[in-house]
Amino acid sequence: MENEFFLDTDDLFTDEIALRLRKTAPAKPEKRWVPAYYFDICLRDGTKIGSCDLRVGHNEKSYIGGNIGYGIDEAHRGHRYAAKACGLLFKLAEKHGMDHLYITCDPENIASARTCEAAGGRLVEVADIPEDNEMYAEGKRRAAVYLFELNNCPKSIE
Repeated sequence: MENEFFLDTDDLFTDEIALRLRKTAPAKPEKRWVPAYYFDICLRDGTKIGSCDLRVGHNEKSYIGGNIGYGIDEAHRGHRYAAKACGLLFKLAEKHGMDHLYITCDPENIASARTCEAAGGRLVEVADIPEDNEMYAEGKRRAAVYLFELNNCPKSIE
């Protein structure tokens, strides 16, 4: 039954990049985790340049941890690939009926903040990470929370 939740992702590509589905993960209510997709970000020739994920749904964990996570390999940074991947994930989120989502980053991570702004996000707050959150256990204490209203966000980033 859970597999019926996840949608086809073969349309998540641009002229430059494609998202290649690596795995899906069902919700884990006992951990307050929402269902998630995990992708490799690849150039159109198949070269893996990073990864991203989409967490579908909203709760206190997805607010602090964000609905999207991303990382671009150092050799491929500076081309807005993370923002372009976000634009593709916005399309998938809309297919799931989401009208907004959050992306969070360390307040000191200027590159990630620029990615959020390039993808159409608006800084809502810098929030304290609760002590019962896994991010707190990793040593993180604050998260810059960006809101993306999907009807106002670009699905194609230049």
